[in-house]
Amino acid sequence: MKGTTTSWTVLGVGAGVTLLGRMLGGSLGAGVTGFGLAHVLLGALDQCRPSVRK
Repeated sequence: MKGTTTSWTVLGVGAGVTLLGRMLGGSLGAGVTGFGLAHVLLGALDQCRPSVRK
């Protein structure tokens, strides 16, 4: 699997988990939303790595 594919997959899963957390609401939803946003951030940062951009 190419590095960019992994980055996009992590970013997409994070977006889905973020939406799920927003729909849940409450303190559990807030935790799930934060977990999803962390994955979105990590997926975006992973695309900036020099080894992935080659």
